[in-house]
Amino acid sequence: MDPKHLFVDERLKGSCVYCGGRPDTVDHVPSRVFLDDPLPENLPVVEACRECNGGFSLDEEYLACLLECVMAGTTETDGLAREKVKRALSRNPRLTAQLDACRWDDLFGRPWWRPDEARVRNVVLKLAKGHAAYELSESWHDEPDAYSVRAIPAMLEAERQEFECIGGEAQCLWPELGSRAFLRALGKSVPPAQVGAWLIVQPGRYRYSVDWQTGIDVRMVIGEYLACRVVWNR
Repeated sequence: MDPKHLFVDERLKGSCVYCGGRPDTVDHVPSRVFLDDPLPENLPVVEACRECNGGFSLDEEYLACLLECVMAGTTETDGLAREKVKRALSRNPRLTAQLDACRWDDLFGRPWWRPDEARVRNVVLKLAKGHAAYELSESWHDEPDAYSVRAIPAMLEAERQEFECIGGEAQCLWPELGSRAFLRALGKSVPPAQVGAWLIVQPGRYRYSVDWQTGIDVRMVIGEYLACRVVWNR
């Protein structure tokens, strides 16, 4: 069975997964700015309208650059590891200035960052909607019932274990017939590769999970640094 041609209810197709409008393009989830070259094959894509597809780009670039700068402790390109971020900051002095403005050093010289929470939330919700649509062939346009973004190094061990533990109870509910999650439940090989409950888009760069047992619970880890979670109750 070809995972690109799913046998799902046709009523679930033909709409932008972000706004519900008419789709005229496809969008990568996650955006390629979160991944390193060479890109993995068979990147997840979902239907989207052109406005939504392009409307998230600046915020996605902001978050990708912010994470790299936070992990490196600097906005200086010489101190950064990711080539995409180096190129983005080199061609966009305004973005560099925005990131510099949200950083300050404490009395001990340690850098701290105050990100634009609205921009971060915009991207995280977009990613969660895209992953849920890709895996379950369903779309959610309502506000989530739970939302969290945490830096993994700042999490307590119990918090980290709770975040990493997914689907511990018996999987008694089945996802939408014909969806990618349904194919995975049947033991079919569907990209991206699965390790436990996590779907690995690119090792060390991006992984996610979608659990449908008690609601729609989407978890994402970006750069093995940022742990994101979005939940919609049924």
